[in-house]
Amino acid sequence: MTLRNFAQMEEFVLKQNGKKKIALAAAHDAVALEALLTAVDKHIADAALIGDAGKIRALLAQLGREPSAFEIIQESDDRAMVDRAVAMVRAGQADIPMKGLMHTATFMKGILSKETGLLEPGELLSQASVFEDAGQDRLFIVADCAVNIQPGVEEKVKITENCLKLAGTLGIAEPKVALVSAVETVNPKIPSTVEASEVKKLLAGRCLIDGPLALDNAIDAEAAAHKGIGGPVAGSADILIMPDLWSGNIFSKGLVFYAHMKGAGTLNGLSSPVVMSSRTDTVENKYLSVLTAVLQSIR
Repeated sequence: MTLRNFAQMEEFVLKQNGKKKIALAAAHDAVALEALLTAVDKHIADAALIGDAGKIRALLAQLGREPSAFEIIQESDDRAMVDRAVAMVRAGQADIPMKGLMHTATFMKGILSKETGLLEPGELLSQASVFEDAGQDRLFIVADCAVNIQPGVEEKVKITENCLKLAGTLGIAEPKVALVSAVETVNPKIPSTVEASEVKKLLAGRCLIDGPLALDNAIDAEAAAHKGIGGPVAGSADILIMPDLWSGNIFSKGLVFYAHMKGAGTLNGLSSPVVMSSRTDTVENKYLSVLTAVLQSIR
């Protein structure tokens, strides 16, 4: 089943009885906590709340919850909080770690620790955002918007492979991948066009992939036709591989703040899904990231 929006995703997860336990590191964060409680209320998740126990109890009370109804684990140091969340996942005591009120760098160090972290051998950690295009009634993926700063050819191959797995969890049987740049022709003065051409060659036959493609040619069939660009990807890409982090970050934030699209952030290449949202994400978008992580965990 191809999931076309987050409402369908939620319905699918509920039908699968896919409730997962989420360990929220630094749970004394009103927005992250409220997002997780939304998932708890919808019977999508159970919660383990790690951090300043006093602050967590106070926030729960402010949100109209009985603190004694929740598993609360006292940790006073941010690194100890994420380490506890990851340890719970590795021990099978939780399914998904989630970032609360702490610096991203601290959270990532715990996730990526060679001794105790979640990075799979030979894999590349990458970020991808899932967006809902209500006008076209579909979900699409943008990567990498938050982790790999200026990926080269090998990294872009790994990022694409991670996105293909993510697309599979969305039920997209034959995802179309566009390697995005400023233009659709190879220009040595624009390194991302050269890289796109190389990535396309390396992944040819493993997926429907094309590039370089300018953004309009990748997502709009009329624009692609006007420029005489054909092929199965042009105008209908499911996955947009951005040329670098700043392009992905600016584009994805534009979709949220200007286009007002619903979106969910994911981390990929790890042994379990991970919820790591932006500090500026709304309660709804953080909840959708939780929902997507639960979907990844059950599919």
